Amino acid sequence: MLTTESNIELQIESLLSPQFWQELAPLLHIERPDYHQVPTPLIPKEQHQYLNQLIKVEGYFHGNIGAWHTPLAPIITTIQKLRTLDLPPVFIFLYDEIWQLAYQLSSTISCLLGEQFWMLPDFWAWHINPAHAEAGWKPHRDKGYQSLYPDGSPSSLTAWIPLTPANPLNGCMYILPADRDPVYGTPDDMNWQIDYPSIRALPANPNEFFIWNQAVLHWGSRSSNRATEQPRISCAFEFQRQDIPAWNQPFITPNSFLNFNQRLNLIGKQLLQYQHMYHLTNSLTGLAQKMAAIS
Repeated sequence: MLTTESNIELQIESLLSPQFWQELAPLLHIERPDYHQVPTPLIPKEQHQYLNQLIKVEGYFHGNIGAWHTPLAPIITTIQKLRTLDLPPVFIFLYDEIWQLAYQLSSTISCLLGEQFWMLPDFWAWHINPAHAEAGWKPHRDKGYQSLYPDGSPSSLTAWIPLTPANPLNGCMYILPADRDPVYGTPDDMNWQIDYPSIRALPANPNEFFIWNQAVLHWGSRSSNRATEQPRISCAFEFQRQDIPAWNQPFITPNSFLNFNQRLNLIGKQLLQYQHMYHLTNSLTGLAQKMAAIS
């Protein structure tokens, strides 16, 4: 068990080994060669215009995948194990299955960004525990007004996926729709002017997802110990068009194969670049630095 900072320090070498992670989650996979070969539901052409209009006008849309071609139960169990080990849920990205979820949204992303897009090295996973009144990330815009074209269409997107049911009691997402936000899409977009009745809750089930453009204001709410469901567990990915300057690097080619060391490197990068959202202990900071230095 890695329940103390000193234990994390003692186990750092183990944490850099695929054996540790495979033993932690025997039902998940690491570097299975065909892990990205899952069906990608196609978006009917008659829906393309509708989805693009939603992203431009309201800034987001609520989608339904029908059923993921990836078992969610072992992902959820592993994220819960990570919490008991005092390790951030983002370590779930060492496993093939979590990446499969993003690949199954490929046709949806290409409908909005065009066929040529990159996955950004910006991703995360959450375990919001109502028993401790935990909350998601505070109100923010992922990139802001500069991520929009003059016609309001996006150059980059975020896909947020609930792995367990998300509702107002266990900490679902909230959003200020773009057409209800007076500073949306302007250089003044950090000076929020919120009309509170316009705020929209985004409850969702595990067969659903949300995609929003990176200029829209959104946040994860604080959970309540009155919640009767399990913790809100979720993950998110970010994407951008290929014909614009990089928002962040290195790019990840959609449907590409990432080996264990590449995943370690990217997770280390996430821990360091999002430490303004979460305090890292000295041991976790040291671990993240080692991981981010792996080539």
